[in-house]
Amino acid sequence: MKKVISKDGTAIAFDQLGHGPALIFVPGAIAGRKDAVSQQESPSLPFTLFAYDRRGRGDSTDTLPYAALREVEDIDALLTAAGGSAFVCGYSSGAVLALEAARLLPAKMTKLAVYEPPFVIDGSRPPVPHDYVTRLTELVSLGQRGEAVEYFLTRAVGVPPAAVGQMRTTPLWKVMETRAHTLVYDSIVMGDTMRGNPLSISKWASVTTPTLVMRGGKSPDWMQHGAQALVDVLPNA
Repeated sequence: MKKVISKDGTAIAFDQLGHGPALIFVPGAIAGRKDAVSQQESPSLPFTLFAYDRRGRGDSTDTLPYAALREVEDIDALLTAAGGSAFVCGYSSGAVLALEAARLLPAKMTKLAVYEPPFVIDGSRPPVPHDYVTRLTELVSLGQRGEAVEYFLTRAVGVPPAAVGQMRTTPLWKVMETRAHTLVYDSIVMGDTMRGNPLSISKWASVTTPTLVMRGGKSPDWMQHGAQALVDVLPNA
């Protein structure tokens, strides 16, 4: 494990694996650097992978108040550690954060790959509640971390309550609870892009970085639609 210091003094922990061009991996909600790739897989990587813990998770520290711009500054610090520029890959809300980094750091991002940014841009699924961020923040502030994780999974991801009940019995649940406060961070990164408004993703029309947008073939329609809408917005996708 290595660390870089972000602009506001936050220490960002990362693993550097493999050999080749630099690639920064931006995890989605709840996930950390250990979810990127295993040590056993790393020798076969055709990249030098920078897998990091986003602020407030794992071995990275945190600095309040939170702002999405500070997470972009974290990526900027990693880009500097990678030699000043790199490929960037993000998934889920990490894909949205990577897009924002591409918008604000265009000269430092060589190419971008995003997997299933969770945009809700039409009526193919219910939007997140209008008080979603407020309720999530309230649950975290009350110390109800398990309830915060369940609220995120059911209202934002769309996991059936019965499945959440099964997840509560697994070791992973305790890990998710320790990172529950960062779900608020991810909701701020997402902004209003999960409310059914196709115009909510229009700000990324200025991203000229060559971008690969990916989606799962068996993923629900709303994810398929969000990925296609992003392709339609980006000039070099």
